Amino acid sequence: MSTALDALAEQLRSEDTPIAAHVIDTGVPVGSEAPDDYALVMEAVREGYLLHYRESRVLEGYDEDLALLAGDYLYALGLDRLAALGDTGAVAVLSELIARCAQLHAEGRADEVEPLWVEAGRRIRG
Repeated sequence: MSTALDALAEQLRSEDTPIAAHVIDTGVPVGSEAPDDYALVMEAVREGYLLHYRESRVLEGYDEDLALLAGDYLYALGLDRLAALGDTGAVAVLSELIARCAQLHAEGRADEVEPLWVEAGRRIRG
């Protein structure tokens, strides 16, 4: 069974974008059991955050400009998936999370970010 992160990597690898050439081969084949839609959303948005502030889990060999653009793309990918599900409440939760993370990093309080991810995941999953 594949994880949502593996499925995200496979999707990014298959797209005709500058990101595709930088996707790491996780070695885990994406099977027939699709990950939960919300898990994919969370992984996409989390990866967008990591590309902006830390280190990617699925990409390598990228420069700062590509990291910024890929991060924005992954934020948008996750939010678009939620919008397609019609879950505007979850869109609001993730939008607030992205904004709060940016604020905390700007204020030099990055150590306060991780609990926000856990809480956002709980709120989205209900």
